[in-house]
Formats: sequence, C-alpha cells, structure tokens
Amino acid sequence: MADTNFVDYVKIYARSGNGGPGSAHFRREKGEPKGGPDGGDGGRGGHVILRGNAQMWTLLHLKYCRHVFAGHGESGGKQSRHGADGEDIYLDVPLGTLAKDTETGEFLFEITQDGETKILVQGGRGGLGNTQFKSATLQAPHFAQPGEPFIEAWFTLELKILADVGLVGFPNAGKSTLLSVVSAAKPKIGDYPFTTLVPNLGIVSYRDNQSFVMADIPGIIEGAHEGKGLGLRFLRHIERNSMLLFMVPADAKDYRKEFDILINELQEYNPELLDKERFLVISKSDFLDEELIAEISKELRDIPHLFISSVTGQGIIQLKDKIWQILNK
Repeated sequence: MADTNFVDYVKIYARSGNGGPGSAHFRREKGEPKGGPDGGDGGRGGHVILRGNAQMWTLLHLKYCRHVFAGHGESGGKQSRHGADGEDIYLDVPLGTLAKDTETGEFLFEITQDGETKILVQGGRGGLGNTQFKSATLQAPHFAQPGEPFIEAWFTLELKILADVGLVGFPNAGKSTLLSVVSAAKPKIGDYPFTTLVPNLGIVSYRDNQSFVMADIPGIIEGAHEGKGLGLRFLRHIERNSMLLFMVPADAKDYRKEFDILINELQEYNPELLDKERFLVISKSDFLDEELIAEISKELRDIPHLFISSVTGQGIIQLKDKIWQILNK
C-alpha cells in the first residue's frame, strides 16, 4: 500500500432523488369522452447506497468524489403508468467501513460483508396517482399526490481494517518485517521510527491450503490514546482484529514494561480491546543466546509468549501454529 493511496477517512455530501408526482389524468378515448381516472403513481427517488467490496482497501476514490447525487423519480402517466424510479447511486467501499452523520456524529451502520448493501440516503417516495383515490363516494378525483422531496446531508465514512491478527508494538518492533516474511505483502521497512505510516495487510498461508489475514498497524507510542505520535488515527484499526499479536524486540530495555505500556494504551483508548485474545512475541531473537532467553522467559512467565526471528526464521512455524490455534478456539 503506497502511503499516498491509503485513505481511511472521508466526508461526502450525499443527496437522494425527489419522488415523482402522481398523475391526475382521466381516460379520454373515442366514444368515451368522459372516462374515469387513470393517472399512475410517480416513481421513487434514487437512493445513495454503500456496497461492500472485498477487493478494495482504501477510501481514496471517494476523496475526489465528495458530492453524490441520485436521480429523481419521474411523473406517473396516463393509463395508470407508473413513473420510472430515479437512478440509484452505488458507492463501493472496503469491508470495515463505518458511516456516520457528520453533523450529529451518530453512528448509522457498518459494511462488513462483500456485496452487502446499506442505504445511506433514502430516495423520496413517489406520489400516488388519482386512480389510487377513487372510491364509491369519490368517482372522479381531480387531484394526485406530489412526490416526497430529496434528503441531503454530509456523512463521514471511516475505515477500520478487518483482519484476523493485528500486530501491536512500538515503532521498530519488527512488525513490518514479520509481515513481509509470512505473507506476500511488501510493507516499507527501515531502521527508524514510524517507517510504517499506513496499515498493511497480508494473507498468511497455513497448512492444508488454509490462510488468515494479518495487519501491520503503525507503531504505538506511550500517550497514543491522547493523540501522540500517530495516535488515534490508527488505534481504531485494532478494534476490528480477531486477535492481537504484541511484539517487543529483543533489544528492549524492559520487556514487561513495554508490554504493560502497550496494554495500557489500548485500555485507555477502548477497554473492550483487552477482551480480545492476545499473545506476545519477542522479535529479533537471533541476538539472544539460550541463557538470555531463559532469563527473559522467567520475567514473562505469566504472559504467554514466543521467541522469534524474522531474519533467521526462528519460531515462525510455531508462531503460525499458535495463531491458528487461538483463531480457531
């Protein structure tokens, strides 16, 4: 994912279509100059609809298409002809997209399935033709119903990445390197803080042609829940992961302290995140000898953990097995 192409937050102005007016027509035929009412109903106005697309991963296309207008319904006609409905506008969005009312902040709905559709703005109903108002006491209604007007508003669309496993750690913990080793993803990797500026997704192959999706979330720092560093911009992506894989590098000064800070940041942001399954890996473990590994294990004895090295492949197979076990509990 190129940094410039990943967009996970957009505001759009959406307007539905007017409903078409009903017709107040009367039948006029040769030999029957005063026929009864035969006015048809108006067509409904077009909807603006969000549709899930599993092949998409960004809201970039909506960044440059911020004003969306659905079609208006057409008028009803003679001989009880129904007016054509206004054209619906479909906006394809990635799975994990939330829609909110920009003015009130009200959550409207979320798109989580491929092909799933939700109406963002409802089109106006078409008006009833005079045929609908005919009765025993009103044989010749000379009126019809107007169509309902359009609805317009500003909406906020937010993307929360859907993945089975979310990688959580400080900058330079080795998250991007791990993702590049276990999947075909090619995230930007460098030996400096905040190399990863956008979430990266990778499909990890497992035994018997099975697989799971792993997400590399940009590094967290202490105070991220208050907006420090990349802060709140990417913490929300962690909410949609089935399990959290915490990563602390082998060259860390205090393993437990780093782990506790990460836990605290998630708790301060959203306490429900701690209800997710979680597991700890000590990355870059090719720097450690058996004696150091034993000492670190004692320090972390009450935390399920594993030592890995993305460079040498140490512990990678065991890590996949552990993740699969957790995901399939």
